Amino acid sequence: MTGLLQRITQTIDRHRMLARGRKVGVAVSGGADSVCLLHILLELAPRWDLQLTVLHLNHQLRGEESQQDAEFVGRLAVQLGLPFHLREADLARSPGNLEEAARHARLAFFQEAIESRAVDSVAVGHTRSDQAETVLFRFLRGSGTAGLAGVLPVTPGGVIRPLLDVGRTEVEEFLRERGIPWREDATNASPRFARNRIRHGLLPELASKWNPRIQETLAHTADWALAEEAYWEAEIDRIAAGRLQKRDGALLVRVDSLAVLPLAVARRLVRRAMEMVKGDARGVDFYHVAEILAMAASSKGNGRLQAPGLDILRSFEWLRFAPPSTSHVEWCHYRVPAAVPGTVRVPGTEIAVCLELIEISKTFEPSDYVYNNKVGCLDWRSLSGCLELRNWRPGDQYQPVGSTGKEKIKTLFQQARIPIWERRQWPILIDGASIVWARRFGAAAGFAAGAGTQVILQVREAGAS
Repeated sequence: MTGLLQRITQTIDRHRMLARGRKVGVAVSGGADSVCLLHILLELAPRWDLQLTVLHLNHQLRGEESQQDAEFVGRLAVQLGLPFHLREADLARSPGNLEEAARHARLAFFQEAIESRAVDSVAVGHTRSDQAETVLFRFLRGSGTAGLAGVLPVTPGGVIRPLLDVGRTEVEEFLRERGIPWREDATNASPRFARNRIRHGLLPELASKWNPRIQETLAHTADWALAEEAYWEAEIDRIAAGRLQKRDGALLVRVDSLAVLPLAVARRLVRRAMEMVKGDARGVDFYHVAEILAMAASSKGNGRLQAPGLDILRSFEWLRFAPPSTSHVEWCHYRVPAAVPGTVRVPGTEIAVCLELIEISKTFEPSDYVYNNKVGCLDWRSLSGCLELRNWRPGDQYQPVGSTGKEKIKTLFQQARIPIWERRQWPILIDGASIVWARRFGAAAGFAAGAGTQVILQVREAGAS
């Protein structure tokens, strides 16, 4: 076994990339890295009894050249006696960033192959050179340890990278020594793309003037960062379980629970919340996290920030992380009959309002029936019996028991420090035009049970806290 093959085998073993008898899809673009990967895995296949399949995604971004790439890879698969799966995607019509669209198309192709059981994992040809470029790019953009870990040797989705300890020069030497052809992508030389400017400009400059082994140095940085991240992932999982609350497609965290954490932990917890809502951390940088923590620490009780794919709201003691589509506090209008006895579910929530009649034979004592702020007691005789449950609306006001006069429900929200996103479906019970009960604020003074009450209408909130 050559030194190169031995090193790749060690990489595979160290990261447990392969198991005996696995079906492995090999993503082959036609370029040197992926062609080298295919030939190496073919040589190593007997060691693990692997079943290889060639995967190629034709992006159709380079016209005839893209078609020639697909034909080249198809012929290569036939020559090697391997199954060939071709997928075509017309990315030229995709809106936004083409590189990002191409990445998503590749990952979707790989995931479909894995989920269909055609393959167990997909091997891609990222090399140590690619890793160095990624680490440097993320450093320049402003990344924490997670970003400096670069691309993962093995991803949760089943993508493996056996060539991560091999440089691009070694790949090309391997192919030349064996007379194996490959395709050149002209766009890899275009200065239009940031990665190409790093590859052809910045890295050679650093190698010639600062560190001849800059690629290895950056790759080692990624290894160190990856080990750090493995520890932190487990630690943040534990911390997040006790501090992050899922609600209505969003994540909530108390600002005081962030304030007591060491800064390193608070930063990671915020990043984890963003990942959990967004699905990944792409586009999230140091400045987004710093701004969120500054908003959490502010003496102002409210605020709003935006990050890629996220809206973050501050309301009193809470931060709320949500996708843009659900971040705005929209009204949820409803007005439904409230049968007695009966239970009315508040639309779009886990909250229910239960109504029950209770006859009493002695003088009404609130402490016998009102045991927390989720329960209110009304005098049944003071009501018409035609009750309805609806959401609160701006301008709504009533006089809760114990108050000296009418108060706006909005003012009660502010006094009780109810976050703005919890108000949109807030239930109130009405009798005609009169508000007789409001969630958490209790019965209205003119309708509350008292000394002369014989039949109580107990209004009780159930469900979410």
